[in-house]
Amino acid sequence: MTNYKGNDRLLFGMILGVATYWLFGSAITAGVPPLTHDLGISSSVVSTAVSITALICGVSIVTAGGIADKVGRVKITQVGFILSIIGSIFCAVAQGQALLIIGRVIQGLSGALIMPATLALINAYYPGEARPRALSFWSLASWGGSSVANFFGGAVVSALSWRWLFWLTVPVALMGMFLIKGTPESKINSGEKQNIDYFGITTLVLALLSLNLVVTRGRQFGWTSPIILSLIAAFVILFAAFLFIERRQKAPLVDLTLFSSRGYNAAVISNFLLNMCAGCLFILMPYVQTGRGLTSFQSGLLTIGYLVAIVSTIRVGEKVMLKTGARLPMAIGTFIAAFGILLMSLTFLPNSLYFASTFVGLAIMGVGFGFYATPSTNTAVGNVPQEKAGSASGIYKMASSLGGSFGVAISGAVSTAILMNNKSAQHLAAGWGLGVSVIAGTISLIAVLMLVPNTKKKENMKKKIA
Repeated sequence: MTNYKGNDRLLFGMILGVATYWLFGSAITAGVPPLTHDLGISSSVVSTAVSITALICGVSIVTAGGIADKVGRVKITQVGFILSIIGSIFCAVAQGQALLIIGRVIQGLSGALIMPATLALINAYYPGEARPRALSFWSLASWGGSSVANFFGGAVVSALSWRWLFWLTVPVALMGMFLIKGTPESKINSGEKQNIDYFGITTLVLALLSLNLVVTRGRQFGWTSPIILSLIAAFVILFAAFLFIERRQKAPLVDLTLFSSRGYNAAVISNFLLNMCAGCLFILMPYVQTGRGLTSFQSGLLTIGYLVAIVSTIRVGEKVMLKTGARLPMAIGTFIAAFGILLMSLTFLPNSLYFASTFVGLAIMGVGFGFYATPSTNTAVGNVPQEKAGSASGIYKMASSLGGSFGVAISGAVSTAILMNNKSAQHLAAGWGLGVSVIAGTISLIAVLMLVPNTKKKENMKKKIA
């Protein structure tokens, strides 16, 4: 067991790792039109290329977290960097759909390895008050990276080309590898050989993949089609088999005792729902371009307030948490985020008023995410035993990736259903699509209020009794 304590060099290296997924991996949305034209591929293929990274990351991240606990978090983080470089190069040199899709899959695997491993390293190497600070900067790379992705992507595509979205990932990943190099290894040291739960890996990945395909492809194949019904049956059977076997494993992939904590459940559930809200950008950005006449760069400018708000409030959420506990800033964050999206859903407004409402709404949503990020992450991983940190982090970040993926799918399905009935109802379709995110944010708020314990209140009661 090492007495090593994390420093800013390690923290910055981990931040770069998270940025390779949330910033560089997400910025592809700004390059969709030129990418489609240059490669001569259909919009459905490009849509798959955009979404498959989050899908692969989401279904693999719990597995990756469990492996990191057993094999070593530093080692797995470095492997994640290598995959990020390989995936980015494949995408950058692609001349057709094959290399592009393969590269995006590899980028998803990279994110799945880096995120839970780095969160577990924070839990292991940043004790006491250093941990909330480290989690704040980690969250800044995660939430902040996703917030700046549209603006960053639009600027890179306009100044250079869509290929540079991937080429720029390579030096960032190399720098991250260099900064993390030399960090003492962190893993489970039980004295016994750590076997990898291959059955758990297989059943969980296949179950989550089946569920995601139901949500994302249900409208395309038909909700009652044999394919979708088979996928639903596969999810139920595989997930039931996973739970049955995992309860009997000596070294399970996912320690199901984590879910005995109300606070952990609240963090995972609310994180899933709030990332569904983040999916509103995939409705908003195309709408302001096709429905309101903005260019990709101009639409990216709308998100400037969103970025500034997240950057300026993430550490505020941390400070509030240290004074009041996690419940208050998480509740404030979810409420404010839902209200911000509500302003964006006012698609009946004329252009000037709508752009103002959207800019303010995005900024308010950013404030909400900033308040929520660190308290939620700390609730999920800050109080679990170190030997379970990778698994706990993996489940928490799986909620992020799948929440965003499901948010895009459900919002898109609602919006498309309205357009199929009336092709001219573009404003109405966007409004209802964004409304899905408002509902998700509201349910997230309810989950926080019902499940997150008021730890500061309990501490004060104990002091009075003492």
